[in-house]
Amino acid sequence: MKYWKGIEELDHSPEFVKNAFAEFPDFLPVKEGRAGHTDDASVAPRRDFLKLMGFSVAAATLAACETPVHKAIPYLNKPEEVDPTISNFYASTYFTGSDYNAVLVKTREGRPIKLEGNPESPVTRGGLSARAQAAVLNLYDGARLRQFAIKDKPADFDQVDRAVRAGLANTTGKIALVSPTIISPSTKRAIAALANRYRNFEHITYDVNSASGLLQANSGVLPAYDFSRANVIVGLGADFLGTWISPVEYSRQYVTNRKINTDRRTMSRHFQFETALSLTGSNADVRVPVKPSEMGAITLALYNAATGGGSPVGLSAVAQKQVAQAAKELQANRGASLVVSGSNDPAVQTVVAALNQALGNVGTTLSLSAPSFVRQGDDVRMNQFVDELKSGAVSTVIFYHANPVYNHPRGEEIQAALAKVTLSISLNDRLDETGVLCQYQAPDHHWLESWNDYEPRQGALSLAQPAITPLFKTRQAQESFLRWAGSNENYYEFLRAGWRTVLGGDDFQTAWDKAVHDGVANGSALTTTAFSVAPMSLADATARLSSGAKAGGIEAVLYEKVGIGQGGIEANNPFLQELPDPISKATWGNYVAVPRKMAVEQKWSQGDVLKVTANGKSIEVPVLVQPGQADGTVSIALGYGRTRAGKVGDAVGANAFVLAQSTPSGTVYTTTVTLEKTGAVNPIAQTQTHHTIMDRHEVVQENTLAKYRENPKEVTEYERIATPEGLEKPNKVSLWQDYQYNDHHWGMAVDLNSCIGCGSCVIGCQAENNVAVVGKQQVINRREMHWMRIDRYYSSDHHEDEFETQGKLKTYGTMEDPSDNPQVIFQPLMCQHCNHAPCETVCPVLATTHSSEGLNQMTYNRCVGTRYCANNCPYKVRRFNWFSYYSNEKFEAVNGHMFTDLGRMVLNPDVTVRARGVMEKCSLCVQRIQLGKLEAKKQKRRPKDGEIVTACAQSCPTEAILFGDMRDPSSRLSQLLRREDGERAFHVLDSLNVQPNITYLTKIRNGVAEFFPSEENA
Repeated sequence: MKYWKGIEELDHSPEFVKNAFAEFPDFLPVKEGRAGHTDDASVAPRRDFLKLMGFSVAAATLAACETPVHKAIPYLNKPEEVDPTISNFYASTYFTGSDYNAVLVKTREGRPIKLEGNPESPVTRGGLSARAQAAVLNLYDGARLRQFAIKDKPADFDQVDRAVRAGLANTTGKIALVSPTIISPSTKRAIAALANRYRNFEHITYDVNSASGLLQANSGVLPAYDFSRANVIVGLGADFLGTWISPVEYSRQYVTNRKINTDRRTMSRHFQFETALSLTGSNADVRVPVKPSEMGAITLALYNAATGGGSPVGLSAVAQKQVAQAAKELQANRGASLVVSGSNDPAVQTVVAALNQALGNVGTTLSLSAPSFVRQGDDVRMNQFVDELKSGAVSTVIFYHANPVYNHPRGEEIQAALAKVTLSISLNDRLDETGVLCQYQAPDHHWLESWNDYEPRQGALSLAQPAITPLFKTRQAQESFLRWAGSNENYYEFLRAGWRTVLGGDDFQTAWDKAVHDGVANGSALTTTAFSVAPMSLADATARLSSGAKAGGIEAVLYEKVGIGQGGIEANNPFLQELPDPISKATWGNYVAVPRKMAVEQKWSQGDVLKVTANGKSIEVPVLVQPGQADGTVSIALGYGRTRAGKVGDAVGANAFVLAQSTPSGTVYTTTVTLEKTGAVNPIAQTQTHHTIMDRHEVVQENTLAKYRENPKEVTEYERIATPEGLEKPNKVSLWQDYQYNDHHWGMAVDLNSCIGCGSCVIGCQAENNVAVVGKQQVINRREMHWMRIDRYYSSDHHEDEFETQGKLKTYGTMEDPSDNPQVIFQPLMCQHCNHAPCETVCPVLATTHSSEGLNQMTYNRCVGTRYCANNCPYKVRRFNWFSYYSNEKFEAVNGHMFTDLGRMVLNPDVTVRARGVMEKCSLCVQRIQLGKLEAKKQKRRPKDGEIVTACAQSCPTEAILFGDMRDPSSRLSQLLRREDGERAFHVLDSLNVQPNITYLTKIRNGVAEFFPSEENA
């Protein structure tokens, strides 16, 4: 098996070979006239010798500089609940119209600094998405509107209220409120109060990544899925682990049936048919790349084969074989299987719904009686609204968290028609592409400043409470609705009044206090709404799919990224812009992902800018050669190309929403495109080949379920020597003196079977530890600062001597190209906290040392920046501060939250902001360890297992990361290591004998060729 991180490593390109042997490579400026020009050249000719020495001297004397004196102002009357240096946690809810997370808000001295998952939630169960992790940064976004305005001129609340009420009262045409999905019962009641006050009022809901076809197929009901009860899962273009419907909820369910041990040797099997390599497809046991135009035929073939025993026809040989296999296993697991589709075609979704019904999955792996509410958008009704807006039938329009000028396929038409309306109001938090065209701006509070309620799934309620006093002169949108409806009621009291019915009982206050404290409650206040279009019959759906969708030329699929998502407020979040995409590992912008065969044929190199044209509209994006992309197709991420997001998000990438199609049956995210090379070059800031394993085979390990069942002790490779007793680990001679840990010995285990590569841990670590954002050019320069990374490995059975050179890329002639459909494995990598740490022996100033509890420590004010430790680290997990990212004006646009007093409010005061010229790395959240030990000491006891959790482990939605004390024999970590020792537990680069305190568990795959009896998985 050969592992490779990217096309460069697979092909051994000259640039890759050059950088592979350079720990800190030089970077020439980009040639004049090319995109991505930088003045940050690191080449040091002899004339710069004195400058270089000056930097070295400055770095060496940095620790001797006096710290500026900042005077503190004491409280005159200290709030009872606030104690300096002590964190408070408040339960709340994050929902932006698509991504739902129940959260705990960590505050320090009254300011939110970190979000954690709420373990009390029956939906997200303590998990947190990368977007939710980074959402605390949006609170301190300087691009937020700071007060109400009339035609861009500041105004107070009363001025706007009087003008809006008069405008609404004098409206002669329709009044339209446009919003994304709303799952707040109280918000809907506030909107209803406004609707009852004025005639011809209509609330129009649209979702940017629409599920309108799924809703139509199920009569307006969004099924609640349970992947934990499915032995066989078939995904048809649904990225349910990444962006589809409720990924945090689905990820926890999915991994439940993927965790194995000697007592549980069964796994679910996952088939995935898709065009672009998605996060879900990368985790599938069987992945089949297909064109978008083939998805309807595959859906119909799967239905026929699973329900009638018919053979799939009209498909490629590979697709036909896998459809037949999937259908066979679906039949063998009736009532314990699940088929999901990400298509917005009602015909496809109708057939999928009928297939689940026929397999007996309704009531087991999916529920229609207790549905989900997180998608309610009606594409057909939204199209009617645009037509009415253009015709002048709509005279008043209110935009609530909606930006259709940017993110709807008919955005240009909406922009032109807004000039015709009598009254236009934006409740959005910033002057975005739609809000800037409105006459009145009434910005909403940030959700961390607001009271609200939510019902993501019927019967599961959650609350949001303010964790900080509003920073600006904004007002909660729901209160604006009430004011414009003629009510002076406070929204908090309005909310409580609604909950009196939900909570019931005689003692409402006690029940209310418990609900606020827990953040969640049982009960229901939402109902499914009538859909504008009647469901399609199965006969009509099958007839439509039987006719076949014939697409010519190159087919494109538009998809949503795990980090940036739909490009709303997330676009101006630097944490998310710099989060490497789980698959491409690209940051700061989108691109057109193409299969290598197409790149070779067209003579495109990575970074070449192409003009992508569809339906008379075009965008320009760079090429990225993506393994696993279906032949004859390309893919482009939505959510980029913003023009009014803020300093961070503006002019990053191109707006792919213009390529989507708005059809009579709904929005379509696939289309036929033409590609034309422009001659320009725009380098892509990728991270996946910044470090290489140099063909070492002890880095990541995987095996098959069949071999695990046969003998669990042979699925992991260890260095062994022959003894009379058999093969045993050798006694290794070492230069290091062994440590004795008498009190605590902290360690971590990472289950590669549970890690799906979502990146939530990366953002959790960044937010907890004040990790700097460096920007696109510095990522290109291999200077990203993330303390932990998720290495994504492709695997294949080919060897580098089997290819032929053809231009800058390689071709395999008549052989199968290993990049066509490689297997993928994810490995979170942070400082391994070695007991025999190579970094500690080479530091000339003892800046990196070993603690009595097994931690590899960094003393920042000792570090003089020699970088010897990074050079000697075999894992390449140390980061060097090239610049003062929090004070250097070059980084203000990407790291602006560290520049202003407002932005610095998000910084964790328990972790120092590192200075220029020092090394930094993962500390296993030593501040959390110390806090846990002190709390236990005050109670005169040892810390209990689970009390101390690192930020990465806390945020992981699949519980892939386990942290604990290895000296505590009853800790979950100790028990896991005892159980997995000699079976799946291994250390990365174990032969080096650096003895890491981070243990990995071998990934087990459940491939089709293996024995899979349904009764063992029942």
